[in-house]
Amino acid sequence: MAKVTLKTLADMKQSGEKFTSLTAYDATLAHLVSSQGVEVILVGDSLGNVIQGKNSTVPVTVDDMCYHTRCVTRAAHDAMIMVDLPFASYATKEQAVANAAKIMQAGAEVVKLEGEGWLPPIVAHLRQQGIPVCVHMGLTPQFVNVFGGYKVQGREQERANSMIQAAIDLQASGAAMLLLECVPSDLAREITKAVDIPVIGIGAGNATDGQILVVHDMLHLTPGRKPKFVKNYMAGAASPQEAVAQYVAEVKEGTFPAPEHSFN
Repeated sequence: MAKVTLKTLADMKQSGEKFTSLTAYDATLAHLVSSQGVEVILVGDSLGNVIQGKNSTVPVTVDDMCYHTRCVTRAAHDAMIMVDLPFASYATKEQAVANAAKIMQAGAEVVKLEGEGWLPPIVAHLRQQGIPVCVHMGLTPQFVNVFGGYKVQGREQERANSMIQAAIDLQASGAAMLLLECVPSDLAREITKAVDIPVIGIGAGNATDGQILVVHDMLHLTPGRKPKFVKNYMAGAASPQEAVAQYVAEVKEGTFPAPEHSFN
């Protein structure tokens, strides 16, 4: 696989080819997922939950993200590396640039921010500084205390309309990608069609340009109840490598996520 870039993903969207993404937080998992053809590795602040054992992503720091990014970049092969800017680390343009610069210097190729209507000025400023941005919309875990829990977003028409407009505005401000989490499949389809930039989905149906899961979830490594959008790819797989390869194949074929992994 040639080195994956933003142009690679844009070309895949244009041609209708689905792309895949998984989280990784260390060199071992980065090697595992990238060796099976996963195009995008997300060093997510979800490490707060699955690595640090915390109840949310809120306590994760910029230093945490830089450390794990450096671990991943040593073994990511040709996959593109996207990294979260953690909670409250991009409240102003100046703060966003300072923290994004640290993460880019640790090895990120794209940074991911959570939010919608308030983000275009931040996104535009980061782009002016040469920092590509993916904007995470819908259920944004850093805002869990505002939402009052992990709830599907965009079921009401007014909220859906505001998300569509926010996606258009974010593209205009220079966002390189969007990520939609826990939104109805029909809304995700509308947003994906409304913008020219690649759209990744998680719990957003199979009409988005790409899919992402937390690797610990899809390998059935996390204890307790899993979100509806998670599929256990270790069921029937002889190895983690085979499980990741099956995930990649199903995303490419458009068979994952199936209706049972999606929201109406």
